[in-house]
Amino acid sequence: MIKKVLIANRGEIAVRVIRTCREMGIATVAVYSELDRNALHVRLADEAYALGGQSAAESYLNTEAILDVITRSGADAVHPGYGFFSENTDFARAITSMGVTFIGPPPEAIEVMGDKISSRLAAEAAGVAGVPGRSETLTSADEVVAFGQEFGWPVAIKAAYGGGGRGMKVVNEASEAAPALESAQREALSYFGRDECYLERYLTWPRHVEMQILADSHGNTLWLGERDCSAQRRHQKLVEESPAPNFPDDVRRAMGEAAVKVSRACGYVNAGTVEFLFQDGEFFFLEMNTRLQVEHPVTELVTGLDLVEWQLRIASGEALDFGQDDVRRDGHAIEIRINAEDPTGGRFIPSPGTITRFDQPSGPGVRLDAGYSAGDTISQFYDNLIGKLVVWGSDREKARRRMLRAIEETVIEGVATTLPADVIILSNEEFVKGTHSTRWVETDLDFSALPTFAPAAVSVGDGAVRKDVTAEVNGRRVTVALWVPEADDDVTERPQSTARKPRRQHHSGVLGSGSGKVTVPMQGTVVKVNVEVGQAVAAGDTVIILEAMKMENAVNAEKSGVVSAVRVAAGDQVGGGDVVVEIE
Repeated sequence: MIKKVLIANRGEIAVRVIRTCREMGIATVAVYSELDRNALHVRLADEAYALGGQSAAESYLNTEAILDVITRSGADAVHPGYGFFSENTDFARAITSMGVTFIGPPPEAIEVMGDKISSRLAAEAAGVAGVPGRSETLTSADEVVAFGQEFGWPVAIKAAYGGGGRGMKVVNEASEAAPALESAQREALSYFGRDECYLERYLTWPRHVEMQILADSHGNTLWLGERDCSAQRRHQKLVEESPAPNFPDDVRRAMGEAAVKVSRACGYVNAGTVEFLFQDGEFFFLEMNTRLQVEHPVTELVTGLDLVEWQLRIASGEALDFGQDDVRRDGHAIEIRINAEDPTGGRFIPSPGTITRFDQPSGPGVRLDAGYSAGDTISQFYDNLIGKLVVWGSDREKARRRMLRAIEETVIEGVATTLPADVIILSNEEFVKGTHSTRWVETDLDFSALPTFAPAAVSVGDGAVRKDVTAEVNGRRVTVALWVPEADDDVTERPQSTARKPRRQHHSGVLGSGSGKVTVPMQGTVVKVNVEVGQAVAAGDTVIILEAMKMENAVNAEKSGVVSAVRVAAGDQVGGGDVVVEIE
């Protein structure tokens, strides 16, 4: 059995893995960047080691630093979580070449399924039809235009080595092809370390339904049940549930069997998810995620299985001790992702900052998987998922009402969150009837009534307080407690964005101030400047593209005129309220 696991990740998934390891008597090793020195996953782990750096590329995507920690800590296994290196063949091979167990599929399976192009080919070879598209890497925007003109618009550009909606851009017409491809490639490189992209038809009103599988090294592959993840923004999931509503049992069985075929075709072992698009009674293979999914808790609540435990047991060489006919699905589970985003006007703008208050829900059938607590800071450099709120009910309507009650009990201050938007989603008649699609949140729902987020100032009192100070001894984290006078810190409120809804485009849109001085509503990194001094612009034109929390955001002019000053360049770091462009 595995004795010590290094979790090559951060946030709520690292916390999730640590908790199951602790229940199983397995020691845990956390790794952290300079910004995560006192993060929750670091505090909970048995040991923690510094990777250095702030950005993901400098820390959690630093292979050599992680391999060094494996050696120094004596970990005999690595859990990659999701994102970062979870679907990276080279990383998996580097781990196994050290004689360390990789808690996931064999590198060969990641190679086939981690590349979305080769996964399409593998699914077709297994007799499972995919979404119509091109099964080769894009080399230019001309290929996007040619495909759209031949098969019709819209089309979807997708990261070949991605997932979770990162690096995916929808192109509605030929003029959008070039900037959309550039944006998809930048996001893919930033989040997954590779920028290859491919092309698919964008279905008009599909549902996103995925199938959880478990496979051991003894030839057993089972499907555990489906999850409906159709409530999305920016092609990233907001609400997930199991079982899928209005989903015929014969289709469920056929999809489960198709997922098993795809898994066996690539020699898959461990937990994985096969994703499909479902429309008009038909389903199409979308991709296989060769890792644990963010939304795995809904499957756990309806099946009674701990998927992380089974990941560890399978990685230790154990066989599944139950068969397909033994899988039971009871009741209904719903999960919402609590993201640090301001949903005002339907824009879902990233909202980095410090959580000043976090009241967590409780009661029957309520589970919270969080990666942060009050006092923790959510950085612009990482994904903005605060946590996942999951509920179980004996039927879908009871689960829905329980979720609304749990959201009402949840209080988060200091950053904006998606919780107000979740209430609108869960209360909408289309969601209640289960007739929504992946495009529904962005095309049909009205978020205009949501108030613009305004963080409260934080006051700090006088007197001696305990201060936990983190030191590093040979790179290993050690915490000591000191009692020091409490400082009087002034916290300045960040400028807030307007509630106006942007035009549909391949970036999330944020608007300037309307005064001619274009400001950014959040901290982030400038990835592209679209204008130069002397250029004429119209209200609504994109002047810069800002990356925050691994998402690209178009900052738009609210005033027509001529650019008189450009105060930033690509690569610059900016803070909320900074003036980036001036228009006269």
